Amino acid sequence: MSASAAIDELVDRFEAAWTGRDRDAFHTVLAPDVHYEDPVVGEPLDGPDRVAGHAARLWTLFPDARLERTGPRLTDGRYVAAPCKILGIHRGELDELPPTGRFVVVQVVFYCQLDPDLRRLWRVRAFFDAYDAAVQLGVLPARGTLSERALLMLRGFGLRA
Repeated sequence: MSASAAIDELVDRFEAAWTGRDRDAFHTVLAPDVHYEDPVVGEPLDGPDRVAGHAARLWTLFPDARLERTGPRLTDGRYVAAPCKILGIHRGELDELPPTGRFVVVQVVFYCQLDPDLRRLWRVRAFFDAYDAAVQLGVLPARGTLSERALLMLRGFGLRA
């Protein structure tokens, strides 16, 4: 198997761990000292157990959540960028927000560094638009709307032309 194919298979298994709701699956694809970040975690998560716990929260909020690949992965053999999307219906409670029943689609790019043996993900950073996700949930107003301008004004940013 070529290095590129092996990396593709590793990322497939990482994405399957998110969709498969198997916390142990994260141990097979993440290095023991993995470092994970995304826009909704307050501080970086260290270790597969903490990443699996973060995934479990997603599964509670979106019981049908799944990740789907959206394009080719880009790699130099040590780093990989993997575009995908997360889809699901919000059926679980989110802090004080009750389930909205809204279908949400969030575009994500995972930027990953492989461990020195190139067999597991060592550093993972997920990039996505948290504001857009909040708009889809009905928590924040859509960009460019009067509601958004009012919210910005209340926050002290004034009206934009």
